[in-house]
Amino acid sequence: MTEPATFPLHLPPLGLGTGTQGNLRRAVSDAEAEQVFQAAWDAGLRYYDTAPWYGRGLAEERLGAFLRDKNGWQLSSKVGRLLREDVPPHASQIGAFEVNTPRNVVYDYSYDGVMRSYEESLERMGVAHIDVLFIHDPDVVGVGVRELMAGAHRALVDLRDQGAIRGFGAGMNEWQLPLELVRAGDFDTFLLAGRYTLLEQESLPFMDECARRGARVVIGGVFNSGLLANPRPGANYNYAAAPEGVLERALRLQEVCAAHGVPLTTAALQFVYGHPAVASVLVADHHPERILQNVAALQTAVPGALWTELRAQGLIDPAAPLPRPPTASAR
Repeated sequence: MTEPATFPLHLPPLGLGTGTQGNLRRAVSDAEAEQVFQAAWDAGLRYYDTAPWYGRGLAEERLGAFLRDKNGWQLSSKVGRLLREDVPPHASQIGAFEVNTPRNVVYDYSYDGVMRSYEESLERMGVAHIDVLFIHDPDVVGVGVRELMAGAHRALVDLRDQGAIRGFGAGMNEWQLPLELVRAGDFDTFLLAGRYTLLEQESLPFMDECARRGARVVIGGVFNSGLLANPRPGANYNYAAAPEGVLERALRLQEVCAAHGVPLTTAALQFVYGHPAVASVLVADHHPERILQNVAALQTAVPGALWTELRAQGLIDPAAPLPRPPTASAR
């Protein structure tokens, strides 16, 4: 097991999200999950993000088993959802993951709940440390800033001050509550999934506020649930079929990218690095070869003329910072 790295918090540009290894939308075997972990490791990825929510503990267990004999990795997990066998299923967990487990979700963003969540994640993974903890989706159950600051934030400050973690923040699929949080507390980093992408930049007020305050942002969902990987009728956006207007915008993005000889996935992956608040981008998949494709895409040169034309056609917010060469590496 590795020991916690020294401050300050620094994350590699590319990391692996592990929701799919928690059987998101479809079941995968232990062997299939390990193949993805191994492909990411062999490609140089050393940052891994997980959560108790992913497969109700399954992703943490699988990731911990993989990392246990390795060194030099960084790890983030999440707090706010405890797993218990003596409670009925919560409505939010139904259909989210293809798992067969007696563990059910209990939402708890209190001081004690966060401390228990941290300790139980360490135990499930069998690791000595977690680098970053994110408050996970408090908006799902209507928990607001005041309650989070009194409970979760206070616990996470204590864990950071004790050296148990290197940093903390919140991880959500919306940007409005994170904007309130970054203004209210001493947050190191946030995980924003699907709300700052090549397809949409409405979260710029949050991103810019993070940059002003020195908070970093990990970007998840850079392909908007798959729409920017393969825009077509029926493609997913926010885990449901993309509305017609959203699909049309994705197809226009693809058309401009093709005219410049750039795959849409490459442009989608590289675009977000233009913002100075971005610390890392998480990629995720069931298939090892797609992880390798993402690593290659990050290292592919993209002509500046592409970004200029996308902006000229109104497909990129005029206030969004554009990427500048050289491109980032995975490490």
